[in-house]
Amino acid sequence: MTTPASLTQDELKTLVGQAALQYVVPGEIVGVGTGSTVNKFIDALASMKDSIKGAVSSSTASTQRLQQLGIPVFDANEVESLSVYIDGADEIDGSGYMVKGGGAALTREKIVAALAKRFVCIADASKRVEALGGFPLPVEVIPMATSQIQRRFAAMGGEATVRLKDGSPLVTDNGQHILDVRGLVIRDPLAFESAVNQWPGVVTVGVFAHQRAHVCLLGTAQGVETLSY
Repeated sequence: MTTPASLTQDELKTLVGQAALQYVVPGEIVGVGTGSTVNKFIDALASMKDSIKGAVSSSTASTQRLQQLGIPVFDANEVESLSVYIDGADEIDGSGYMVKGGGAALTREKIVAALAKRFVCIADASKRVEALGGFPLPVEVIPMATSQIQRRFAAMGGEATVRLKDGSPLVTDNGQHILDVRGLVIRDPLAFESAVNQWPGVVTVGVFAHQRAHVCLLGTAQGVETLSY
Protein backbone atom coordinates (compact mmCIF):
# COMPACT_ATOMS: atom_id res chain seq x y z
CA MET A 1 0.00 0.00 0.00
CA THR A 2 1.25 3.48 -0.85
CA THR A 3 1.76 5.72 2.16
CA PRO A 4 0.83 9.44 1.85
CA ALA A 5 4.48 10.45 2.32
CA SER A 6 5.46 8.61 -0.84
CA LEU A 7 2.73 10.00 -3.08
CA THR A 8 3.83 11.87 -6.19
CA GLN A 9 2.46 15.32 -7.05
CA ASP A 10 0.26 13.68 -9.68
CA GLU A 11 -1.15 11.27 -7.09
CA LEU A 12 -1.84 14.16 -4.71
CA LYS A 13 -3.76 15.90 -7.49
CA THR A 14 -5.83 12.74 -7.94
CA LEU A 15 -6.58 12.66 -4.19
CA VAL A 16 -7.79 16.27 -4.02
CA GLY A 17 -9.76 15.83 -7.24
CA GLN A 18 -11.60 12.92 -5.68
CA ALA A 19 -12.05 14.76 -2.36
CA ALA A 20 -13.81 17.61 -4.19
CA LEU A 21 -16.70 15.28 -5.09
CA GLN A 22 -18.12 15.76 -1.58
CA TYR A 23 -18.87 19.40 -2.47
CA VAL A 24 -20.83 18.56 -5.62
CA VAL A 25 -24.58 18.94 -5.02
CA PRO A 26 -26.62 16.09 -6.57
CA GLY A 27 -29.24 17.24 -9.06
CA GLU A 28 -27.48 20.53 -9.78
CA ILE A 29 -25.01 21.99 -12.28
CA VAL A 30 -21.42 22.22 -11.07
CA GLY A 31 -18.90 24.89 -12.05
CA VAL A 32 -15.69 23.35 -13.37
CA GLY A 33 -12.35 25.12 -13.78
CA THR A 34 -9.24 24.41 -15.83
CA GLY A 35 -5.87 22.76 -15.38
CA SER A 36 -4.10 19.53 -14.50
CA THR A 37 -5.61 19.23 -11.01
CA VAL A 38 -9.09 20.00 -12.33
CA ASN A 39 -8.63 17.28 -14.94
CA LYS A 40 -8.37 14.82 -12.03
CA PHE A 41 -11.62 16.22 -10.62
CA ILE A 42 -13.34 15.90 -14.02
CA ASP A 43 -12.25 12.27 -14.22
CA ALA A 44 -13.64 11.67 -10.72
CA LEU A 45 -16.85 13.54 -11.57
CA ALA A 46 -17.58 10.96 -14.27
CA SER A 47 -18.32 8.48 -11.47
CA MET A 48 -21.37 10.51 -10.42
CA LYS A 49 -22.39 12.02 -13.76
CA ASP A 50 -25.84 10.43 -13.60
CA SER A 51 -26.63 12.28 -10.36
CA ILE A 52 -25.88 15.81 -11.64
CA LYS A 53 -27.51 17.91 -14.37
CA GLY A 54 -24.14 18.81 -15.87
CA ALA A 55 -21.42 21.42 -15.70
CA VAL A 56 -20.51 24.98 -16.65
CA SER A 57 -16.91 25.00 -17.83
CA SER A 58 -14.26 27.72 -17.79
CA SER A 59 -12.34 26.60 -20.89
CA THR A 60 -12.56 24.86 -24.22
CA ALA A 61 -10.19 22.16 -22.94
CA SER A 62 -12.33 21.38 -19.87
CA THR A 63 -15.50 21.41 -21.98
CA GLN A 64 -14.03 18.82 -24.32
CA ARG A 65 -12.92 16.59 -21.44
CA LEU A 66 -16.35 16.80 -19.77
CA GLN A 67 -18.18 16.00 -22.98
CA GLN A 68 -15.89 13.07 -23.75
CA LEU A 69 -16.90 11.59 -20.39
CA GLY A 70 -20.60 12.09 -21.15
CA ILE A 71 -21.16 15.06 -18.84
CA PRO A 72 -23.47 17.72 -20.36
CA VAL A 73 -21.93 21.21 -20.54
CA PHE A 74 -24.11 24.33 -20.24
CA ASP A 75 -23.29 27.83 -21.44
CA ALA A 76 -22.77 30.26 -18.55
CA ASN A 77 -25.62 32.39 -19.94
CA GLU A 78 -28.03 29.51 -19.36
CA VAL A 79 -27.35 29.44 -15.62
CA GLU A 80 -28.46 31.98 -12.99
CA SER A 81 -26.26 30.61 -10.21
CA LEU A 82 -24.14 27.64 -9.19
CA SER A 83 -23.91 26.09 -5.75
CA VAL A 84 -20.20 25.42 -6.19
CA TYR A 85 -17.25 26.16 -8.48
CA ILE A 86 -14.26 23.82 -8.26
CA ASP A 87 -10.92 24.96 -9.65
CA GLY A 88 -7.19 24.94 -8.99
CA ALA A 89 -4.81 27.80 -8.19
CA ASP A 90 -1.24 28.82 -8.92
CA GLU A 91 -0.99 30.39 -5.45
CA ILE A 92 -3.32 30.63 -2.44
CA ASP A 93 -2.69 32.61 0.74
CA GLY A 94 -4.01 32.33 4.28
CA SER A 95 -7.18 34.29 3.47
CA GLY A 96 -8.20 32.21 0.45
CA TYR A 97 -6.98 34.85 -2.00
CA MET A 98 -5.45 33.30 -5.10
CA VAL A 99 -3.38 33.89 -8.20
CA LYS A 100 -4.76 32.00 -11.17
CA GLY A 101 -4.24 31.98 -14.92
CA GLY A 102 -1.18 29.83 -15.47
CA GLY A 103 -3.33 27.92 -17.94
CA ALA A 104 -4.50 31.16 -19.63
CA ALA A 105 -8.20 30.66 -18.72
CA LEU A 106 -8.37 33.32 -15.98
CA THR A 107 -11.14 35.46 -17.50
CA ARG A 108 -13.55 32.59 -18.02
CA GLU A 109 -12.59 31.16 -14.63
CA LYS A 110 -13.51 34.45 -12.97
CA ILE A 111 -16.83 34.60 -14.85
CA VAL A 112 -17.83 31.12 -13.71
CA ALA A 113 -16.55 31.76 -10.17
CA ALA A 114 -18.80 34.84 -10.00
CA LEU A 115 -21.83 32.62 -10.67
CA ALA A 116 -21.03 30.35 -7.74
CA LYS A 117 -22.06 30.64 -4.11
CA ARG A 118 -18.98 28.69 -3.05
CA PHE A 119 -15.47 28.40 -4.49
CA VAL A 120 -13.63 25.18 -3.65
CA CYS A 121 -9.94 25.36 -4.53
CA ILE A 122 -8.08 22.11 -5.18
CA ALA A 123 -4.29 22.32 -5.08
CA ASP A 124 -1.12 20.68 -3.83
CA ALA A 125 0.79 22.04 -0.85
CA SER A 126 3.35 23.84 -3.04
CA LYS A 127 0.66 26.38 -3.96
CA ARG A 128 0.23 27.68 -0.40
CA VAL A 129 2.07 31.01 0.13
CA GLU A 130 2.39 33.76 2.73
CA ALA A 131 1.92 36.53 0.15
CA LEU A 132 0.87 36.43 -3.50
CA GLY A 133 3.33 37.34 -6.24
CA GLY A 134 5.96 34.63 -6.32
CA PHE A 135 4.20 32.99 -9.24
CA PRO A 136 4.23 35.28 -12.31
CA LEU A 137 0.89 37.11 -12.25
CA PRO A 138 -1.17 36.46 -15.40
CA VAL A 139 -3.10 39.41 -16.83
CA GLU A 140 -5.30 39.02 -19.89
CA VAL A 141 -5.02 42.14 -22.08
CA ILE A 142 -6.31 43.57 -25.33
CA PRO A 143 -3.24 43.50 -27.61
CA MET A 144 -3.24 47.21 -28.52
CA ALA A 145 -2.87 48.11 -24.83
CA THR A 146 0.08 45.81 -24.17
CA SER A 147 2.89 48.38 -24.03
CA GLN A 148 1.08 50.89 -21.82
CA ILE A 149 0.06 48.14 -19.38
CA GLN A 150 3.68 46.95 -19.28
CA ARG A 151 4.74 50.50 -18.39
CA ARG A 152 2.18 50.70 -15.58
CA PHE A 153 3.46 47.47 -14.05
CA ALA A 154 7.06 48.69 -14.41
CA ALA A 155 6.11 51.78 -12.37
CA MET A 156 4.97 49.36 -9.61
CA GLY A 157 8.27 47.48 -9.73
CA GLY A 158 7.01 44.61 -11.88
CA GLU A 159 8.28 43.23 -15.17
CA ALA A 160 5.47 42.23 -17.56
CA THR A 161 6.27 39.99 -20.52
CA VAL A 162 3.96 38.72 -23.25
CA ARG A 163 3.31 35.00 -22.91
CA LEU A 164 4.40 33.16 -26.03
CA LYS A 165 3.34 29.90 -27.63
CA ASP A 166 5.46 28.48 -30.45
CA GLY A 167 7.28 31.82 -30.73
CA SER A 168 4.16 33.99 -31.11
CA PRO A 169 1.92 35.63 -28.51
CA LEU A 170 -0.43 33.07 -26.97
CA VAL A 171 -4.05 33.75 -27.92
CA THR A 172 -6.64 33.02 -25.21
CA ASP A 173 -10.05 31.43 -25.72
CA ASN A 174 -11.29 35.04 -25.84
CA GLY A 175 -8.88 36.08 -28.61
CA GLN A 176 -6.64 38.18 -26.35
CA HIS A 177 -3.05 38.04 -25.06
CA ILE A 178 -1.56 37.28 -21.63
CA LEU A 179 1.06 39.30 -19.76
CA ASP A 180 3.00 37.48 -17.04
CA VAL A 181 4.17 39.92 -14.37
CA ARG A 182 7.20 39.12 -12.20
CA GLY A 183 8.65 41.01 -9.25
CA LEU A 184 5.45 41.95 -7.40
CA VAL A 185 4.50 41.25 -3.80
CA ILE A 186 0.74 41.66 -3.48
CA ARG A 187 0.05 42.66 0.13
CA ASP A 188 -3.57 43.82 -0.39
CA PRO A 189 -5.09 41.52 -3.01
CA LEU A 190 -8.57 43.09 -2.89
CA ALA A 191 -7.29 46.61 -3.55
CA PHE A 192 -4.78 45.39 -6.14
CA GLU A 193 -7.40 43.46 -8.09
CA SER A 194 -9.83 46.38 -8.05
CA ALA A 195 -7.16 48.84 -9.22
CA VAL A 196 -5.64 46.80 -12.06
CA ASN A 197 -9.04 45.77 -13.39
CA GLN A 198 -9.74 49.47 -14.01
CA TRP A 199 -6.76 49.95 -16.31
CA PRO A 200 -7.89 50.46 -19.92
CA GLY A 201 -7.06 47.36 -21.93
CA VAL A 202 -7.02 44.94 -19.01
CA VAL A 203 -9.60 42.20 -19.56
CA THR A 204 -8.92 40.43 -16.26
CA VAL A 205 -6.13 40.33 -13.71
CA GLY A 206 -5.31 36.88 -12.32
CA VAL A 207 -5.76 37.89 -8.67
CA PHE A 208 -8.87 36.17 -7.31
CA ALA A 209 -9.68 38.20 -4.21
CA HIS A 210 -13.26 39.29 -4.90
CA GLN A 211 -13.86 35.68 -5.99
CA ARG A 212 -11.69 34.10 -3.30
CA ALA A 213 -11.79 30.47 -2.18
CA HIS A 214 -14.17 29.51 0.61
CA VAL A 215 -12.52 26.10 1.00
CA CYS A 216 -9.15 24.74 -0.13
CA LEU A 217 -8.48 21.02 -0.42
CA LEU A 218 -4.71 20.86 -0.19
CA GLY A 219 -2.75 17.77 -1.15
CA THR A 220 0.00 17.32 1.45
CA ALA A 221 2.44 14.57 2.47
CA GLN A 222 -0.09 13.66 5.17
CA GLY A 223 -2.99 13.44 2.71
CA VAL A 224 -5.75 15.95 1.91
CA GLU A 225 -5.91 18.94 4.29
CA THR A 226 -9.14 20.95 4.33
CA LEU A 227 -8.75 24.70 4.87
CA SER A 228 -11.78 26.97 5.36
CA TYR A 229 -11.71 30.75 5.01
